Amino acid sequence: MTPTRSARIRLVLLAVAAAMLLPAAAQAYWRGGVFFAFPPIYVAPPPAYYYPPPAYYYPPPPAYGAPPSAYAAPPDTSSGPPAPAQACYAGPWVCSLDRATASGDSCSCAANGGRVWGRAR
Repeated sequence: MTPTRSARIRLVLLAVAAAMLLPAAAQAYWRGGVFFAFPPIYVAPPPAYYYPPPAYYYPPPPAYGAPPSAYAAPPDTSSGPPAPAQACYAGPWVCSLDRATASGDSCSCAANGGRVWGRAR
């Protein structure tokens, strides 16, 4: 054997071994099932011309004034002097007052054994 002939044989054997080591071709056949295909998405470019704003704007709605006085809250009556007390509460006894007294002042009622002190309400 000549050196060139042995080199050719080695090269062919090496090529065959390399081809055997390559991965096998993919199995490209249909095995059944469902196939989903989606259309390509198209995004349109922005328009080349924008419309100008309108030349006339509609007027705003009419302004509403304050509500009539009939809808206003009633005046505040809590200010001013307190109303005079009407009765004296002295423990179990309740008697009417003989003179006008502010609420919370001391007062007395006639009881069986004399006078009993209490608070006017």
